[in-house]
Amino acid sequence: MDDYRAIADRLAADIAAGRLRPGDRLPPLRRFARDRRIANSTAARVYQELSRRGLTVGEVGRGTFVRTGAPPAEPALAEPGEARIDLEINFPVLPDQPALLAASLQQLLHPDVLAGALRPVGAAGTPAARRAAAGHLARAGWAPDPGALLFAGNGRQAVAAAVAALVPAGERLGVEALTYPVVKGIAARLGVTLVPLAMDEHGLTPEALRAAAPLRAVYLQPSLHNPLGITMPVQRRRELAVLLRELDIQVIEDGIYGFLRADLPPFAAHAPERTVVVDSLSKRLAPGLSLGFLTVPAGGVPKFAAALRSGTWTASRFALEAATRWMADGTAAAVEAAKREDAAARQRIVAARLAGFQVRADPQAYHCWWELPEPWRADTFVAAAARRGIAVTPAGAFAAGAGHAPSAVRLALASPPLDALAEALGVLGELAHGTPEDTGPE
Repeated sequence: MDDYRAIADRLAADIAAGRLRPGDRLPPLRRFARDRRIANSTAARVYQELSRRGLTVGEVGRGTFVRTGAPPAEPALAEPGEARIDLEINFPVLPDQPALLAASLQQLLHPDVLAGALRPVGAAGTPAARRAAAGHLARAGWAPDPGALLFAGNGRQAVAAAVAALVPAGERLGVEALTYPVVKGIAARLGVTLVPLAMDEHGLTPEALRAAAPLRAVYLQPSLHNPLGITMPVQRRRELAVLLRELDIQVIEDGIYGFLRADLPPFAAHAPERTVVVDSLSKRLAPGLSLGFLTVPAGGVPKFAAALRSGTWTASRFALEAATRWMADGTAAAVEAAKREDAAARQRIVAARLAGFQVRADPQAYHCWWELPEPWRADTFVAAAARRGIAVTPAGAFAAGAGHAPSAVRLALASPPLDALAEALGVLGELAHGTPEDTGPE
């Protein structure tokens, strides 16, 4: 019997030679196995091998297709795209915010103050930083204990430290079936097994969580989920909190976009004793302003601080001092309030330009999820958009498991000016009204 790799090699050769063309659909797995007189399990390994090589892409309910373009670099979403209009990476920086931020830094640049800001600092930062951060991160009746706050170099490092502290190598971390791609890379580097958990229109389902147990922890994005843009309702949060206690599962809550929903407390308000909240300044202020926050459960400071130190993920003193000033004098709050208005304005443009399509988003989110119309598939749409100078992200970049990804794309809305965003969405809408056969290189 042929080794599955040899079969995959022959199919790869067919693709390279053009005998299998971009967009061609491969036979259903069982038919492929029957035609080749191989076991279904061998056929499955062939298809997995082709996907691993970046030659094919699977889509829920539709099958497996020869990829139309080069696969995305790993980790997905790590670098800004080179397209003329970038709807792939969110860079929410408002035109007037640099001047606003600079005004708060004048004192920090005095030589005597700067000398202190250039010294090292531990994971717990400084008392002033903890007080400022606790006040700034508070929302909707919830406020962190300043003594339970730790600081990382950025949000990704804060997530990595939380995973390292809660999930030993070889153990299982639950994640939403569509999740922040960087978590996949973090888990791989730490030797942690990701367990995809099913979602519905309200987010993670209690049934999926119960069925997946035992888990050491679960990584959640309850507010303005990336990529789906949905916000978990309070009743679902309460149900999950009860179940998490019953199953003794810890929670890593990603609150990076939570500032855009200042009316809603974090999930930690429902299960404070088992939730670590991860946040950062990257979306609140700017990607180049690197500082991450961890609000940890009572008694958890030593464990999480040790994880930050062991990974060399602690914050720099200068970034900490700058952020402390911005949080304490109201500068950061003013920028965030303006961004809430900006995000809402961008969602109104989405509603107008993509009316009639299946677009899902919180009305205050900086991104949206677009379920593409037939006969479009995610990879063909991404390729067609790129030919028009617009970068978007296919659903597969967010899939936590090896299964098929939906035929959808995520649109990041924060980076282009409003008029450029409106123009780009108009182009994408016209594109989606057509078919892949209507498109071609321009």
